[in-house]
Amino acid sequence: MAVHQYNYPTRVRFGAGARHELGRHLKAFGATRPLFVTDRGVAALPWFAELVAAAEADFKVAVFSDMGGNPVLAQVDAGTQAIRAHQADAVVAVGGGAALDVAKVLMLMQHYDGHLWDYEDDVGPFPADDHPIVPLIALPTTAGTGSEVGRSSVISTDDTHQKKIIFTPRLLPPLVLADPELTLGLPAGVTAATGVDALTHLVEAFLAKGHHAMADGIALEGVRMVAESLVDAVGFAKRGHGNLSPAEQAAHVQARATMLEASMMGATAFQKGLGAVHSCAHALSTVCDTHHGLANALMFAPVLRFNMEVVPERLLRLARAVDPTATDGAQFIDWVEALKAKVGIPPTLSAAGVPASALDALVPVAVADACHPNNPRPCTAADFRRFYQEAY
Repeated sequence: MAVHQYNYPTRVRFGAGARHELGRHLKAFGATRPLFVTDRGVAALPWFAELVAAAEADFKVAVFSDMGGNPVLAQVDAGTQAIRAHQADAVVAVGGGAALDVAKVLMLMQHYDGHLWDYEDDVGPFPADDHPIVPLIALPTTAGTGSEVGRSSVISTDDTHQKKIIFTPRLLPPLVLADPELTLGLPAGVTAATGVDALTHLVEAFLAKGHHAMADGIALEGVRMVAESLVDAVGFAKRGHGNLSPAEQAAHVQARATMLEASMMGATAFQKGLGAVHSCAHALSTVCDTHHGLANALMFAPVLRFNMEVVPERLLRLARAVDPTATDGAQFIDWVEALKAKVGIPPTLSAAGVPASALDALVPVAVADACHPNNPRPCTAADFRRFYQEAY
């Protein structure tokens, strides 16, 4: 697979082996002291050690990896101390959405004396943004959030774990090295959850209120790509890349590449907005620490059925993206449920270990979330309660 380049507007180097270009791009940025930002899981992988070792031959390198799946403010504060102590002149973000989100805000906070919440999406107006920021090179290791091409980060409060959306166009990384080989080792469950996360971004962007023809086109093509490749990616993951024949290994890389690109397309499309699925999912992550992609998957169908009443023609277009012969938008909801079963997503909240006792805590968090105002159909607290009850 060749490495291709395109800009939209982020410069993306896309293809197997793109990670090996890191050194020359750091030099092109004039960097000498890069800070690698990742999570504890990625930091323990052999290929990450190889990536860091290769950089150490030409640069003064430091690594910050004190984070897990759902980043909180305390981890950002620790990372801010690390980037300042290293006097980093570039950031290399390696990982899934959590690591990329933290890395993006670290470059923002390195030379800023204010508080991260100054950049919260619904606070405004934004700070003057006149402080310098270092260049960031993003190397995504999952195909889900698409944070590598996004202008926002999601960081939780330390005490309540409420998710805050940090937004400024300055968060958009200037360069992405999108290497599908970095996703080959993802377990089947993570592949499935992050894949449905990407699908949710694409679908909610397409259904979101407002006019954005470019986002709609990207979203529809991304949905088609997920339909083409997610089941294969999960199936290969179950067997393990090393247990595949050469032809199957090539097919595995291609499936991962398609999902990686669909993930970036989802994050590009949702500049139009998201919806009630994400509000439900953010509440699950806040209250129950549920993986974001899994949370989206669990809440997908109830919200789609709710929206079907007001945008049936949009659901039909989604149905035709996965099956050109579709005649009813309800077929798309059926397809989503069948896809979840094929890739091993639990069918209900209870099957995923979410206790019914959490319901009363989930509803107000979902109501307070910033995503559902873009939902095509307004949602009340009673609606959110019904979504959760249906998902149980």
